[in-house]
Amino acid sequence: MIAKQVAHIIADYVVFLELTDEDELNLDTAVTMMEALAGQLEEMDKGFLRELVDAFAVIAEEYSGDAKEVVRNIAHSFYLEEALAADDPVRLAELEALRDSRD
Repeated sequence: MIAKQVAHIIADYVVFLELTDEDELNLDTAVTMMEALAGQLEEMDKGFLRELVDAFAVIAEEYSGDAKEVVRNIAHSFYLEEALAADDPVRLAELEALRDSRD
């Protein structure tokens, strides 16, 4: 339950930074904030991070349009699966292959 609530907070933050018009939000500031968020996510407890990654897929359905796609892609955009697999070279290779096929 907490992971879902935290996922909503993060999702709203990312949607705002990703989808706010450049006339309303300084691009450099948005990039700085996204980088800060990425660092904080990577430092999270791996068990909680796993719950959080799973929660993004669930809550994405509560968003619409571009926001839905942004939320659905948070784990991919922030390399969260890779952070979870940091100690597993086989899983990292699988994720790299998936990323290459997706991008």
